[in-house]
Amino acid sequence: MQNVIKHIKGDRAIWAIVTLLAIFSFLPVYSAASNLAYVGGSGNTFTFFVKHFMHLFLGFAIMYGVHKVPYKYFRGLSMIMIPIVFVLLLVTMLQGTTIDGANASRWIQIPIVNMSFQTSTLAAVVLMVYVARYLSKIKDQKVSFKETILPLWVPVFLILILILPANFSTTAIIFTMVMMLTFIGGYPIKYLVVIIGTGIVALALFVLVAKAFPEAMPNRVDTWMSRIENFANGEDTDADYQIEKAKIAIATGISPLGPGKSVQKNFLPQSSSDFIFAIIIEEYGLFGGVFLLVMYSWLLFRIVIVSQKSDSVFGKLLVLAVGLPIVFQALINMAVAVELFPVTGQTLPLISSGGTSIWMTCLAIGIILSVSAKREEIKEKEASEDNPLDILSEAI
Repeated sequence: MQNVIKHIKGDRAIWAIVTLLAIFSFLPVYSAASNLAYVGGSGNTFTFFVKHFMHLFLGFAIMYGVHKVPYKYFRGLSMIMIPIVFVLLLVTMLQGTTIDGANASRWIQIPIVNMSFQTSTLAAVVLMVYVARYLSKIKDQKVSFKETILPLWVPVFLILILILPANFSTTAIIFTMVMMLTFIGGYPIKYLVVIIGTGIVALALFVLVAKAFPEAMPNRVDTWMSRIENFANGEDTDADYQIEKAKIAIATGISPLGPGKSVQKNFLPQSSSDFIFAIIIEEYGLFGGVFLLVMYSWLLFRIVIVSQKSDSVFGKLLVLAVGLPIVFQALINMAVAVELFPVTGQTLPLISSGGTSIWMTCLAIGIILSVSAKREEIKEKEASEDNPLDILSEAI
């Protein structure tokens, strides 16, 4: 263990934040999993505790392994992974999994280990790295919109089109993050306006076609529209059941019930994943909510610091590309729980249960740590060169 800690590189604050969030996650996940254990399982909550531990253990192993890889290699890996991700998304979509006649093909089964994997989360990380690579390539160059269509926007829209039928919220988040990154990366604003307009038109066409031919193309358009309409109108329907229970849990948090004593976890179907923030407030009160806000804000601050200190344009954009979505997703998850946003199905990074989400978050953080590790390496080298005693010892 000491040998592993000795070889840990990168931003120590980010390591601390991730570790604190992971440790904190055990109590709410173990508490919220009781509903799953007694409704759909054998009643043994410890099984879910062990499962969450294994997911985090593998996630930290991924993070440790990735942070040891020089970040310059992610530039080429993104080129290799884009077609692989495209194939995985296509296979996922063609599975034809439906729930109540709607497309629900989000996971593929991993052979041998018999585990499910949500391909859209991997696609999001790979796509953001790919966009960062391209933006760093054209930085300070004058490019026309036509020149960027094939290398930049075709891969973006192809991946979004494959995710959209089963998962609108993930599609919207990825698109928003790509727009934000391209804006930060200096891509011409007038071209971004065209892309946003194209995206809106494409979404409208998809909705019209999906409504016109629901049997030919199973989709979740009706679910999306009902959620947005109910949120806008403030109507109480069956779709708002989870939100109502989440609000009750948060209101109860005025007088926290204490660890493991949540009541609403028995009524919230996604209490250990999508709505775990509400359970945390119910059990830990304002302290739990503020703690998470501080942790994610601190993470955002460190992401910006690491980005600014990077030794290359690609490093700067890479950190923002994989780091900002983590904080953005966390804010969306918390906003849904307090009804500031329609239900999206997004988990709380490093807190919610679920293997794929934890693994891909750790993958993204590993990339950030790889960039900060390179900066540390450069500083150590410069310090060594400037130290006359080191030069003298080498001469002797």
